[in-house]
Amino acid sequence: MVKTIGNVQKDAQVRAVASGALSNGDTIIVNSDGTVSAVAGNAAGSGTAVVFESDYVTYTAAAYDVNSQKVVVAYQDNNGGTGNAVVGTVSGTSISFGTPVVFENATTTYVAIAYDANAQKVVIAYRDGGNSNAGTAIVGTVSGTSISFGSAAVFESVNSTFIKIAYDSTSQKVVISYRDNGNSDYGTAIVGTVSGTSISFGSAAVFDTTTVDYTSVAYDPNANKVVIAYRDETNSNYGTSVVGTVSGTSISFGTPVVFHSGNAQHIETVYAANAQKIVIAFSDYSASQYGKAIVGTVSGTSISYGSAVTWRAGSTTYKAVVYNEDSGKVCIAYNKAGPTFLELGTVSGTTITFETGVTLSSNTPLYLGAAYDSVGGKVIVSYRDDSNLNYGTAVVYQDESTNLTSDNFIGFADGAYADTQSAVINTTCSVDRSQTSLTAGQKYYVQTDGSLGTTAADPSVEAGTAISSTEILVKG
Repeated sequence: MVKTIGNVQKDAQVRAVASGALSNGDTIIVNSDGTVSAVAGNAAGSGTAVVFESDYVTYTAAAYDVNSQKVVVAYQDNNGGTGNAVVGTVSGTSISFGTPVVFENATTTYVAIAYDANAQKVVIAYRDGGNSNAGTAIVGTVSGTSISFGSAAVFESVNSTFIKIAYDSTSQKVVISYRDNGNSDYGTAIVGTVSGTSISFGSAAVFDTTTVDYTSVAYDPNANKVVIAYRDETNSNYGTSVVGTVSGTSISFGTPVVFHSGNAQHIETVYAANAQKIVIAFSDYSASQYGKAIVGTVSGTSISYGSAVTWRAGSTTYKAVVYNEDSGKVCIAYNKAGPTFLELGTVSGTTITFETGVTLSSNTPLYLGAAYDSVGGKVIVSYRDDSNLNYGTAVVYQDESTNLTSDNFIGFADGAYADTQSAVINTTCSVDRSQTSLTAGQKYYVQTDGSLGTTAADPSVEAGTAISSTEILVKG
């Protein structure tokens, strides 16, 4: 007899509303709203690297366009040095690309890209070699597998280098950081406002009156601040950072803070949302170019740091850093003495710990970019493939994910049910007779992808004991 009390009744069988389609014999969890779903998840792994530009490329940068659910990779194409962009579509751990589009028909370097969620556009910032190396930006609109652009706008009329860009979701502005080579190489930033297919700028603001390079920028939505990290050449090449506050079309800064008293290069900055912290990854050229990371806490207009952690006890240079919202991990893509490698770090308090990383491709990457597909929960890494004629290449990585917890498994679907249909579930001390290839007398555990296995997964969830090849007695 099926009993129902509220949404779910713990008995030999229960009835509840299906959230998503269920197949007969599926392992089932109960959701927080009382509906039930099949256990589902993905194993960690990467797909096959895909060429997006069959030519020599540099300065790849990537962003995810949430509105179109596409990835946009911007880069310099060796064919004339032009600025190009291409749209990628992610499916599982695969990615396919449309036709590259030129956004700047001149030598384009220091390419950076961000997604403006308010305008639902991508913004590409770069140095325009056809216009006195001026700092320039352009707005792109994704449509299908292509992208179109408005008119380019200059944000700095003189030579600008080490350009990076971030989106401030509170002010709904983009912030561009760079070295102003026309003003004593000072660290400088400017606020941009997207309207339609155009972008306009406020006044540039100096964040450090010293010679800076390797600038990077990230937005901390918890503190409602921008953090710019960079190398301060005037101060012994120390890794340094500063907190910026956007107000209207202006930005102001607190006092610069050293995060590493050594020669820090190839600096990348990201916000770790689960811990509400800033993470800076860098190469320590004072210690054999080791890869290191450090966690920063923003307070007011200042930032403080924990201790630096080594994620690679070996030489590191080019890298790209992105935060995986699903797994809560900081992902650092880089050249690990040859292969394209991904380090995975988890922030807790003021420190970050790294697990065993993964090889994304056996080929050698340079000029890396990275984006996070927030819809599919995937990380996309773009790079110049030094092992394949320096072609523009990208690869997709998915971390292990599951809806299974240590507490939410309730049994097996007793039949096939459509989404929102009332479903009967075989639960505690009942027998489910819709399994295959079981061994009688063997204890089985629910795996993170919903299958059954004889060893516990993480989390460890016991399903029950097989009483025949097709039947399992649900754990009481």
